[in-house]
Amino acid sequence: MDKLKMQTANKADDNFKKLAAMFPNAVTETINENGEVVRAIDKDVLMQEISCKVVDGNEERYQFTWPDKKKSVLLANAPINKTLRPVREDETVPTGADSEGKPYCSTGSVDFDTTENLYIEGDNLEVLKLLQETYLGKIKMIYIDPPYNTGNDFVYEDDFAQNMDEYLANSGQYDEDGNRMVQNTESNGRFHTDWLNMIYPRLKLAKDLLTEDGVVFVSIDANESHNLRKICEEVFGASNFVSEIIIQNNPRGRQSDRFIATAHEYLLCFCKNSMSCVLNGLPLSKEQKAEYSFNDEKGAYRLLGLRQRGVASLRTDRPDMFFPIYVNPKTQEVSLEVHNDWCEVIPKKSDGREGRWMWGKEKCKVDSARLVARLIERRGEYDIFVKDYLDREDGARTRKFKSIWDDKALNNQAGTQEVKALLKGDIMSFPKSKAFIQMVCQLGGTPDAIVMDFFSGSATTAHAVMQLNAEDGGHRKFIMVQLPEKCDEKSEAYKAGYKTICEIGKERIRRAGAKIKEEAGLAAQNLDTGFRVLKCDTSNMKDVYYNPAEYEVNMFSRLEDNIKEDRTPEDLLFQVMLDLGVLLSSKIKETTIAGKKVFNVEDNYLIACFDSDVSEETIKAIAKQKPYYFVMRDSSMASDSVATNFDQIFATYSPETVRKVL
Repeated sequence: MDKLKMQTANKADDNFKKLAAMFPNAVTETINENGEVVRAIDKDVLMQEISCKVVDGNEERYQFTWPDKKKSVLLANAPINKTLRPVREDETVPTGADSEGKPYCSTGSVDFDTTENLYIEGDNLEVLKLLQETYLGKIKMIYIDPPYNTGNDFVYEDDFAQNMDEYLANSGQYDEDGNRMVQNTESNGRFHTDWLNMIYPRLKLAKDLLTEDGVVFVSIDANESHNLRKICEEVFGASNFVSEIIIQNNPRGRQSDRFIATAHEYLLCFCKNSMSCVLNGLPLSKEQKAEYSFNDEKGAYRLLGLRQRGVASLRTDRPDMFFPIYVNPKTQEVSLEVHNDWCEVIPKKSDGREGRWMWGKEKCKVDSARLVARLIERRGEYDIFVKDYLDREDGARTRKFKSIWDDKALNNQAGTQEVKALLKGDIMSFPKSKAFIQMVCQLGGTPDAIVMDFFSGSATTAHAVMQLNAEDGGHRKFIMVQLPEKCDEKSEAYKAGYKTICEIGKERIRRAGAKIKEEAGLAAQNLDTGFRVLKCDTSNMKDVYYNPAEYEVNMFSRLEDNIKEDRTPEDLLFQVMLDLGVLLSSKIKETTIAGKKVFNVEDNYLIACFDSDVSEETIKAIAKQKPYYFVMRDSSMASDSVATNFDQIFATYSPETVRKVL
């Protein structure tokens, strides 16, 4: 049996292995600052292999950098010893009440055993690292609304002032007061640097979670929009830029501005791979549908000119798309074959230059039934058109989203009123509106997408996902990540009983889900409005790493059990799921075999038993179920004979099972 590593991946090590596999002759050894021999890459050899110039040092080149950028990259790559601990329903412990006196629960999950949605409490940098194995390439859409760096915002403080060993070990710890976020004022000499150090590693990690056709949307204002775009171009590649959408979030304009009343902010969009990315469109308006005024046996259609217009529309651009099409002047029949008494039509531009068709000759032959000739009376000659049908085989026709969104339902005031109506008070300042996030999901998502928001705040994204599912019958899943930032004791939220932002977000999801189901009636009774709560915490494993010379006889009893005393079997299960890359929303069934508690995840994909004194009877019963993975504690076997026969039992009943121990 192999031992689980129970630690996030060291991405720097992974990158080294990939490079070493590609260029083994570039691998060498050198002495580090501690006098130790370490692996290294020979830059000169690598330069020879890739046959291009490698820029070094202060040589002039186009680049985007800032103080501590290198450490920011290290922060993204460094492993951490953390885990996610599940929090089941706890509706019996109300911790506050709204203005109507209705109690709410601030901690527990909703429909823990059946939901596919996740709500994760913790530092999003650490959470993104923990999700690298499990959700690698699985997230279709990411939306975030990070701190805007206005001078009044709070940003995550990733401390680069400590020595490198502490820095890599802590991976961004809380300060001496236990705060993880600090106010970034304009008087701070590191005003832009602190914000860049915060956002860069998080986007770098987020990229790996996206599917190949995945997209990321980031809300931002003018303070950092220019820097954000440069960062995204570096992380995702400039070729994967999609758009910078202008959102009119304040129609009256911000009158407190010195020169111009700002009425907008930005929505920056990048994709993982532009060659794979497909964005959705909007339903056609009544006016657009009215353009499809013709009808035949296939339905309503409009006529589009076959002649190419705009860029690359000349014969010289595509000579193979310049050819004659023939029209019967009596019947208007169209053909690509030569007919002596028919009119010849060539793609000619209005200035007399030779143009080209939009289709090639072969496509014109295949789709000849869609070609229509019309006499242009003012020119006294025919032109060729294409039947463009309203209903297509690949789905309903749509129109493209525009780069300016100015619907009043999208502004911040609408978002504030939504939260106020749900939570009965001024609980959250300027949250994004549900309609805005729905539009983002409609643009970049799919009906079965996993949608992630790792600056989730009041959980507008979760609300929008549930609403969309209710409206179109989709099966979108959400992953919300939020730091349990304390509410100001003077705030309305605190007075209402909400101690942290997480409590606000979870309560909003509860109430929004109930409201959506009530309004939709029977059509939404199977709608998933639950969420599985997970909290980021220290590893379940004890921090006991000793040198051989430090072992003492009396230490063996302490080393016998390497699990922390306050951790439950379910805590261990979720850390195992993280380590093995099993979705955290997976269905979990708890059973008893020979008196021992056993977790069955996704119908025998993973079976785990963390009880002590596990007998051969239990092992044999588990092996007979033929799980893909089986995990148990190293110290759990009832006797030496069980340990001796363990592998033989699985070799007999389920040789393909991958066996792991803690």
